[in-house]
Amino acid sequence: MADLDNAAVAERLEAFAGLLDLAGASGYSARAYRRAAETIRATPVPILELARQGRAQELRGIGPGIATRLEELARTGTIAELDELREEVRPELVGFGRMLGLAPKRTVEIVKALEIGTVEEFRKAASEGRLRTAPGVGPATEAKILDRLNAKVDRPARGLTLNRSRPLVEEIASALGGEVAGDPRRSADTSFDLAVVVPTLDPEAVVSAFEDLPQIVSLVELGERRATGVTVEGVPVRLLLPPPERFGTELVRRTGSDAYVEALGPLPEAADERGVYAALGVPWCPPELREEPFRGEPPALVELDDVRGDLHSHTTWSDGRASVREMGLAARDRGYEYLAICDHTENVRVVPGLNADAVRRQGEEIEKANEELAPFRVLRGIEVDIRRDGSLDLPDDVLAELDWVQLSLHAGQREERKALTAKVVEAMRHPAVRCLSHPKGRIINHRPPNALDLEAVLAVALEHGVALEVNGLPDRLDLSAEDARLAVEAGVPLVVSTDAHSIRGLGNMELAVATARRGWATAASVLNTRPLAEVLAHRR
Repeated sequence: MADLDNAAVAERLEAFAGLLDLAGASGYSARAYRRAAETIRATPVPILELARQGRAQELRGIGPGIATRLEELARTGTIAELDELREEVRPELVGFGRMLGLAPKRTVEIVKALEIGTVEEFRKAASEGRLRTAPGVGPATEAKILDRLNAKVDRPARGLTLNRSRPLVEEIASALGGEVAGDPRRSADTSFDLAVVVPTLDPEAVVSAFEDLPQIVSLVELGERRATGVTVEGVPVRLLLPPPERFGTELVRRTGSDAYVEALGPLPEAADERGVYAALGVPWCPPELREEPFRGEPPALVELDDVRGDLHSHTTWSDGRASVREMGLAARDRGYEYLAICDHTENVRVVPGLNADAVRRQGEEIEKANEELAPFRVLRGIEVDIRRDGSLDLPDDVLAELDWVQLSLHAGQREERKALTAKVVEAMRHPAVRCLSHPKGRIINHRPPNALDLEAVLAVALEHGVALEVNGLPDRLDLSAEDARLAVEAGVPLVVSTDAHSIRGLGNMELAVATARRGWATAASVLNTRPLAEVLAHRR
């Protein structure tokens, strides 16, 4: 039997972590398995070979317990505890329960108490009034479950961030020979409508393949040329199955927002999207722009390949996981010309930060890295915090030495609009500042945007030559698409950045670019599509 590759091993560990979550195990255990999976995925050496040699613990983040399971996987091709957990937890029922608003632990309790084995048995128990006999299910909980069961549920209760929604539907679409549609195709920062469109003459066969996918734990709806499946996390995914001659029509219909599609009028039948647009007499429109009604000629949006460098990354000097050299090498391997190291300063407090002495010592390390990596350039940068009084968290002489100064506000996100704006715009006027990082301070699904007056910020940015960041961290994407469009319209340059805290985090550039595209940004709108000399010359 051939060994599983590292990606497949990582998937097994992530599945284990997911089942531990569902079983109510400690969060620490699940996180440990996820960290090990991330390490293994990035490791060039076959992990199962290391496990056979008893060397798995040489990799950072792999302790004795995980090493034992890797050795078992190398020896037997399976992890017995994983199989046992899968049988005990019943992911298909947990996923269904999550879709109904039930916590995994509650679903498992109901399933065990009522001896339920399938989704249909769950529905039957609900219709017969037996749910209330399960421990912890009172009339109010039963009523909520019945309401969700009787409603057409095709959206998650909470939007999925783009880094989760797009890979999910891309994997499903690839497996079925279809295309991604819904919110992920428009690169929405949170997705509620997840859809895949598959052209087919045999919809029954595609539905069967859909049901067998590892991502789908249960079918919750089945109709003519359509189905809805649910993931173990309770996320509904719609499957649309038009005949090939109507594929383009259905893809246009299922990609755009309701307002956008309605404004197009009746959609003609066509086998591809361009045929639909041609028949309408309308230029083809990039999916990212299909939010609001629009029938004009779209701009040539910025592409991932236009980006020449990343201007926001972190290292082990603050809260990153890789060294200056490792981050620089990884960025060079991506084809970039430059990478700015922008570790935190001390005022951020919640993570390690750099003082003036540490910034200068880091500069020596950056100089050594540049000797090795030339002509690629690692920039001396900083993510300098704005203090409570509006001053910057490093002395002026130190800031003047740096190639790239990112300005950030971490504390005080709930401050009232006038005071917050005054503090930020005053800091932006500092002669060393090149860019304002994640200006609105939002954390998607957790913290709303701050009250910053973006119009005032844009005016100061334009006056002083300060760029605004589109931060690619999946739970930030800040500036948002809507705010990025305001910056583009005002003529303020954007910087698309990853805010990478690891080598893997450099992949966040795809999310930053997608968000900038939703903001109607062209390559000319984005500062780091330009050669390094132009980037460094862009100030005041």
